[in-house]
Amino acid sequence: MALSMTGFGRGEMIFDSRKYSVEIKSVNSRYIDINLRIPRLFNFADSDVRKKITDCLVRGKVDVFVNYSDTKGDDTDIRVNMGLVDSYSDAAAMVAKQTGREDDLCVARLLSYPDVVTVTQKSADEDKLKAELLETLDIALQGMTEMRKAEGASLAADLLSKVDALEVLRNEVHARNPEVIEDYKKRLSDRIDEILTGDKRAFYDDQRLAAEVAVFADKCAIDEEMKRLTSHFAQARKILNSEGPVGKRMDFLIQEINREVNTTGSKANDIEITNNVLKMKNIVEEMREQVQNLV
Repeated sequence: MALSMTGFGRGEMIFDSRKYSVEIKSVNSRYIDINLRIPRLFNFADSDVRKKITDCLVRGKVDVFVNYSDTKGDDTDIRVNMGLVDSYSDAAAMVAKQTGREDDLCVARLLSYPDVVTVTQKSADEDKLKAELLETLDIALQGMTEMRKAEGASLAADLLSKVDALEVLRNEVHARNPEVIEDYKKRLSDRIDEILTGDKRAFYDDQRLAAEVAVFADKCAIDEEMKRLTSHFAQARKILNSEGPVGKRMDFLIQEINREVNTTGSKANDIEITNNVLKMKNIVEEMREQVQNLV
């Protein structure tokens, strides 16, 4: 099944007092390119998050946003340096006594002095936090995958319709090619009859006319191009209906289709064939742009 590289997914989970939110979005890119924005607390899980995304998405430019909060609020430890508090208090009392001023050192000001209060992060259970984060990421990836499947199916259906349109034009070109040769033979014969009148015409060797027509037919022969296009169309249908990544294979195949169409156009000696070739080139270019968005 064809997958689009464009998608969005969101996952939210709550474990006790811990709330996780993961948003993930992607657009087309030649390779997998992950931009991860994650709280510093989860830096230890960076490689695990990236691996899970890479295993799931394969290709695309991916932006990941992780938010985390703990309403319990017991993940920090506050310590007061009482020895330093005593020193500051004694110093304030000494200055007050020496200068005859009031000792107005309040608790709030005392706590604001450097190194009186130390705030540290309690050690976290990293295995538990990582498991919870990855579980939330799974939900976001599942939502993104569903969107990518839906868009991929739509793209594949449109590409298949374009393959059908190319095949119709190919058949018209193939059917017209013998008529082009017959038209050339008739025009050449009429021109000879016009130039060589009377007895002169009797001396003209019709084998020469046949040789001229044969050379023309060889120059505008497109049987090989028509056969290869038929094969490419069958291969395109097979790829678009297959499982797994199809983008790179379709990109290569469209290059081959474009090569055969261009060769057919260069051999065209007929306005109808030229018009159909131009239509085919437009369709191929549209397909080339669409395929860039497939995984």
